[in-house]
Amino acid sequence: MTRARRGTGLGTPLVAVPPAVVGVAFLLVPTLALLVRTPWDRLGAIYRDEHVWTALRISIESSLEATALSLVFGVPLAWMLARLRVPGIGLARAIVTIPLVLPPVIGGVALFNGFGRNGLLGRPIHTALGQDLPFSYLGIVLAQVFVAMPFLVITVEGAFRISDRGIEEAAATLGASRSRIFLRVTVPLVMPAIVAGAVLCWARALGEFGATLLFGGNVRGSTQTLPTLVLSVFQTNPADAPALALPLMLVAVLVLVGLRDRWLRTAATS
Repeated sequence: MTRARRGTGLGTPLVAVPPAVVGVAFLLVPTLALLVRTPWDRLGAIYRDEHVWTALRISIESSLEATALSLVFGVPLAWMLARLRVPGIGLARAIVTIPLVLPPVIGGVALFNGFGRNGLLGRPIHTALGQDLPFSYLGIVLAQVFVAMPFLVITVEGAFRISDRGIEEAAATLGASRSRIFLRVTVPLVMPAIVAGAVLCWARALGEFGATLLFGGNVRGSTQTLPTLVLSVFQTNPADAPALALPLMLVAVLVLVGLRDRWLRTAATS
């Protein structure tokens, strides 16, 4: 039974194979086209002239900060959506999903009208920070949080729903406070989902384009991420644009594949 459970392809219906192959091919062709169209002989010059490494650094730093903020606010929000039964919780869940269905450009417009100088909270923010959020590095991070945090919340909410509450009840009978139960029992129970949600959130933030362009700007060396740099280069020299995607693809693939292998090893030993 153990060998059958861990085997690969056992019991796979043949009808599922052709659509799966077509799906992989559909996803592979555009990526392969980027590699084929990349001007490999001019790669060094392109990276030097277009300041690719600066844009990549901003992309990585801002996406990591956005993921950290999403964890701080998103995990408690996921618990609230999964466990609380109060009026308005359905509306809160709908609000969380709005960034998932909004086009990223519309998300940038929404952020601008919410937190810009003339937005709903623009003047209080300017008074508190002494600066405006749009067209700043902080604006980039907040734009990435807006579009990426829902991926974390939805993933972790599902884990909170199916987690074993018996362990939490046992901790309560032993006198543990609610905060201690949440931090020392509940969160460790759903930690694999938190890690998975954080990776999805980070990947979404790393590749974010529309909201960061409109709300964060596209100033070289300060607010220009690698996705927005691709747009700038594509407008002036389309032939060089595929080369700019390579660093971002490499970083994402290394991180995601590394984490996936770790998850598979964990599953195999469990």
